[in-house]
Parts: sequence; C-alpha cells; structure tokens
Amino acid sequence: MQNFTLGTHRPLALALLVGSLALSGHAIAADAKAPAKEMTGKELAFNASKGNCLACHMIAGGDQPGTMGPPLIAMKARYPDRQALFEVVWDPRHKFPNTAMPPIGAYGILSKDEVNKVVDFIHGL
Repeated sequence: MQNFTLGTHRPLALALLVGSLALSGHAIAADAKAPAKEMTGKELAFNASKGNCLACHMIAGGDQPGTMGPPLIAMKARYPDRQALFEVVWDPRHKFPNTAMPPIGAYGILSKDEVNKVVDFIHGL
C-alpha cells in the first residue's frame, strides 16, 4: 500500500482548501436574503401591490390616478382628527357602508404599521 503525503503539493492543497472555504462562505452569504427596505407611506400608497391608492384616487405626484374615489387633497381640513382618517383607511365600511374601497387594514392587505405610514402621508396632503 502506498503512503499518501502531500509533500511538495502542500501549499497548493492548502490554497485550494482556503479558497473553497472562502467561496462557500461567499455563496452562503449571497444566498441569504437581505432585509427588505421598509417602504414609506408614499411608497405604500403608490405601490400597486400594496396600498394601491392611485387605483381610485388622485394624489399629487402620482401617475395615472384613478377617478373612482375622491381626490386626496386638503386632508387635514377634511380630517382634522388623524384617528378618524386612520379608521376610514383601516376599514371604511364603518363610516361608508356602501363603499367600494377595500378595508386594507381589516383584511390584512397592509399591517397596522403600514396603514399608519399611509395615513401619515395622506394626512399631510
């Protein structure tokens, strides 16, 4: 039986081992998901897969706004109480029983934190 030794190939074997470990660690790090960037209230309101407010409402700065819902302007004058606006965005059926607006909070379309961000954005319009 032949005795196997690395002999003169030791530096090469060591370099290959270290390189493969480094690359495997890099591959693992690349596969790990980066934490998602939190969206702002405006981003949530304008995002078609999240708040999607532009589908029905005109909002300053929005492209191709809808006309089914009222324009979102002068919101502090219309809703001096921010909580009242939150309740309408969370579940508009309580104030407007025949509304076509989806209850984005009550149905879990947006989280409470996300609804608060949207309300903060809209309340400032």
